[in-house]
Amino acid sequence: MEGTTVVQGRETSPSDIEFVRRLIGQNPSWNRTRISRELCALWNWRTPGGQMKDMAARSFLLKLEEAELVTLPPRQRHPRGASIAHVPEVPHDTEPVAGQLVRFRPLRVEPVERDRDLALFKFLISRYHYLGWRGTVGRNMAYMASDSYGRPLACLLFGSAAWKCAARDAFIGWNPERREANLNMITGNTRFLVLPWVEVPNLASHVLGIVARRISADWEEKYGHPVHMLETFVQADRFAGTCYRAANWIHLGRTKGRSRQDIHNTMRVPVKDVYAYPLSRRFGEALCR
Repeated sequence: MEGTTVVQGRETSPSDIEFVRRLIGQNPSWNRTRISRELCALWNWRTPGGQMKDMAARSFLLKLEEAELVTLPPRQRHPRGASIAHVPEVPHDTEPVAGQLVRFRPLRVEPVERDRDLALFKFLISRYHYLGWRGTVGRNMAYMASDSYGRPLACLLFGSAAWKCAARDAFIGWNPERREANLNMITGNTRFLVLPWVEVPNLASHVLGIVARRISADWEEKYGHPVHMLETFVQADRFAGTCYRAANWIHLGRTKGRSRQDIHNTMRVPVKDVYAYPLSRRFGEALCR
């Protein structure tokens, strides 16, 4: 590599490449996530709000590897022994998209329905979301947000709600019987990815608002019944939940470190902040009847 080039929107010199090589070589026990986070810290690679640009750093490293400029450690299996699903690669544009939101409106936030769109959606989640793509179980709804030029900006996946969540159940006023009867009237936002080359302030909260206004009707069209509330679980040691708060989601509390489907209380997972978004003023009545 000669001279300076732009990788993931960043001016990158040969000395930068050599720095990354040394970082990897001197820390053979680090996985890809650790390397990207350390790189963010060392280069002060952060958003205007101060959060580490972890996904941008990971994409940066992947591009260096694809160009055979660095060798990253092997991909790891998903925590708790569950492997991340293999997803075929789909060509996609990674040119930086940056600027004020008004430049890219009106946004299109549509359900992902066509096979080719679903293939791209799965690949983007598998490549750029820190949890990867693990497939879907049960009822679900995928959305892709694009700008006025048709460029993908963000991906969202909604699926089955958590079987139990003390903070959520208290907020609704559920007893076990009503929860079991009406759990399908809630859907959980299990993946939310703003693509790492996209830097548009307020985009995430704006997209969440658009989805909230249409998801109940979309769900009813697909499955024959509406949903009355959205929920999500934000890993507390990794994210601040800023976009959910900005989109008027309600912070209900924190989990106790149990898996969302851990009926027997045996699986320990990171503590997460619980957020909910009621889709109507009478959501409690609808969920408790």
